[in-house]
Amino acid sequence: MESKKAIYKQAVETLADGNLTTLILVTRPETAPFKEAARASGELSSLGVNNQMLVINGVLTEYNDSLSSNLYEKQRTAFNAMPKSLQTLRLHMVPLRAYNVTGLENVRALLHTDHVTAHTETLNAIHVPTLNNVIDELAASGKRVIFTMGKGGVGKTTVAAAVALGLAKRGEKVHLTTTDPAAHLRFVLDESCGVSMSHIDEAEELKKYQSEVLDKARASGMNDGDIAYVEEDLRSPCTQEIAVFRAFAEIVDKADDQVVVIDTAPTGHTLLLLESTQSYNHEIQRTKGEIPESVKKLLPRLKSDETEVLIVTLPEATPVYEALRLEDDLKRAGISTQWWIINQSLYGTDTTNPMLAAKAANEVEWLNRVDKHAGGKFALITWSAEEIKGDRLLTL
Repeated sequence: MESKKAIYKQAVETLADGNLTTLILVTRPETAPFKEAARASGELSSLGVNNQMLVINGVLTEYNDSLSSNLYEKQRTAFNAMPKSLQTLRLHMVPLRAYNVTGLENVRALLHTDHVTAHTETLNAIHVPTLNNVIDELAASGKRVIFTMGKGGVGKTTVAAAVALGLAKRGEKVHLTTTDPAAHLRFVLDESCGVSMSHIDEAEELKKYQSEVLDKARASGMNDGDIAYVEEDLRSPCTQEIAVFRAFAEIVDKADDQVVVIDTAPTGHTLLLLESTQSYNHEIQRTKGEIPESVKKLLPRLKSDETEVLIVTLPEATPVYEALRLEDDLKRAGISTQWWIINQSLYGTDTTNPMLAAKAANEVEWLNRVDKHAGGKFALITWSAEEIKGDRLLTL
């Protein structure tokens, strides 16, 4: 990395040069995606990359029934509460389309043309479970570690909070945590809900791990030159992964005496580190760290029947394909999945708005694909006009 410093410096300078680069942030007209876009924008600005614009995708422009009116108002509320940092960016909006943006025709039409064409495929499943049905099964099976995983923006945090609250209401002691820097658990649950909550902060965990290693190095009698070498090593990207991995293991270790529900970052990178356990051990030894007992127990626990992964997706092409890739990654790590949760579905809402009705009909293709792939182990969460938080989570 030292030999590449000049290239990296030039790359950042190119990204920050408005004459050479424009960085387009894409978001949806919803509160949580706006917050995530603002976080990303701030991180880029801190690197000097200020030549940004914002594209808001999926904006409803017409409404004529209860559901479309509620969706329009929900989007207006999100617009009115948009973070101030986003309001200063050049802004472009793309209307909500009835069709899935797949194939050349639809890609070319996205920015300027809608065509309300509804597929006529019928739903194969006779009975579609709800999230409450899933929680009932989780409670009965005695699962101790439960993950929600999926593409960014599919509602993993909401599902994780609903599962945690549902299990608590069924008498379980539950701890809810997140590895996702964009997740806001306390936005959907408060301290009085009977669920303990935490957040794995990457920067905080890195600082804690670096301090721990340096304190032990100094206590061992290392000379100043060796200490300087360890400090340099601790600035590598691998060190942050080690620190997060240890924190993650400590959280999972809580499953000895309570159910642990984990809302993961969109990439699921924390879990994929499990494929490199030997490399992880090597990095620990190289940086003079120690392997905690919680880390040694982690992989066997996650591969056992104690663990359940809930794959969360939307009834659309890209989120489903991303979820399938994620499932393959988990299988490579030796972790099996059962339940798929399809969130924000318009199917079954009985909307009379032509565009939303067409979108609902076009979802059926993806519902059937997930149904077939998961062997019927999928649950459906219908789109809601209300902000889903607190006891409202129990109705999903």
